[in-house]
This record gives sequence, structure tokens and C-alpha cells, in this order.
Amino acid sequence: MTPLSVDLPHNLGRAEARRRIENGTGSLGRHLPAGATVQSAWSGDRLDLSVALMGQDVRAAVDVQETVVRVEIVLPPALGFFRPLIEAGVRKGGEQMLEDKSKTR
Repeated sequence: MTPLSVDLPHNLGRAEARRRIENGTGSLGRHLPAGATVQSAWSGDRLDLSVALMGQDVRAAVDVQETVVRVEIVLPPALGFFRPLIEAGVRKGGEQMLEDKSKTR
């Protein structure tokens, strides 16, 4: 299956975007169905994730760049039906995490 790729533009700079993602990774499990397990590891500005969910293993990579965060998710065929929901969730959650709140005041 073709990886699902979502680009999340931001104007925070690489370091701040990485910090926000790093802080938000711990709460990822709260947004997943009961029984899901999450493993994560950073390598430079790349976060590799593995999510065990509904008997399936979902792998993802989050590449933090200066003006964009690219999320790539490889869904097993059994979860392909959920692709639009997963993409929408990643986009919404990522945009909220990377929102520059200093401009709303």
C-alpha cells in the first residue's frame, strides 16, 4: 500500500516544532482505541512511531523541517478503509499542535 503522507506547514522553526511534537507524543495513546500500544524513538529530527492497533502494526515517521512537518504512515491493507479518517485526524491534531498561538492575541 502507498504510504499516507501529510504535510503540516508551520512558521515555528524546526526546534520549536520538534519540541511541541516531542511533548505531544506522550498523549498519543489517549487518542487511540483502547488496547493500542505506541512505541516511539527520535533520531535527529525524525520521530519513528510504531502503533499496535486491532491486531495490526502501523508504522509512521514524522520528519520535522524548518517550515513543514511531514507525517508518513504505512497502513496495513486491513486498515486501508480507515485511511481518510486517519488522514483527517493527523491533519487536525498536527495543525492544533503546531498552531502559532502568539498571533491570536
